[in-house]
Amino acid sequence: MANATSEKSRSDLELARRDLNAERKEVIELASTQVTPTRMELTKQKRQLQTATRGHKLLKDKRDELMRQFMELVRENMELRKKVEAGIKSANTNFVIAKAGMSEEILNVALMAPKQEVYLEVSKKNVMSVDTPVFEYKTRTADSNDIYSYGFAFTSSDLDGAVKSLADILPDMLLLAEREKACQLMASEIEKTRRRVNALEHVIIPQAQTNIKYITMKLDENERSTQIRLMKVKDMMLEEAHHYKEKQQA
Repeated sequence: MANATSEKSRSDLELARRDLNAERKEVIELASTQVTPTRMELTKQKRQLQTATRGHKLLKDKRDELMRQFMELVRENMELRKKVEAGIKSANTNFVIAKAGMSEEILNVALMAPKQEVYLEVSKKNVMSVDTPVFEYKTRTADSNDIYSYGFAFTSSDLDGAVKSLADILPDMLLLAEREKACQLMASEIEKTRRRVNALEHVIIPQAQTNIKYITMKLDENERSTQIRLMKVKDMMLEEAHHYKEKQQA
């Protein structure tokens, strides 16, 4: 029974030694060609690992917040798009009806020279380090009736409704363009942030951990080798001073 237990212990010890040697060989192969096993390099790698870990956490938080705001923008964008499409559809219907009740020459003359002018101003808003556009428009005059560039004597009321519907939908169209551009920019930033998070998580941090393990292993080996050399030197000095071997032989 004792022999079987002893044999099993030796087998387990041999397996553990093989696993340790395999892990040591893997670490050395991964890191030996990249770093120099010195204490200064060990301190540098530890500092790099600490910085990468902190940056990984910050980038993950940024990615999560960007995703939250992006989903809100997408929902708002979908509602705006439905509203704008409904407004444009209504305006097109009114234009078709107006064209059916008027001659093409009168319609072209009525819309030839617009009376109102629109000035668009573009600014930027920073959202999680993403510069999203902000559109603001101003009209040349404050009178809402200046959208009609024609007299009412020879035109139909359907044309008035079409022009009015287009004027009413203009703010929503600008807001839709603003939201869609913001979604596009935020999607690009999310993709870049995701790549950085993956690079830190799967490349930089594991590589720094492997380098630290390799340097620590090599420094421990050097320390053990130094201790062994010192012990041998001490034995040689004692032997030279006291001649232990000669006394034993005598």
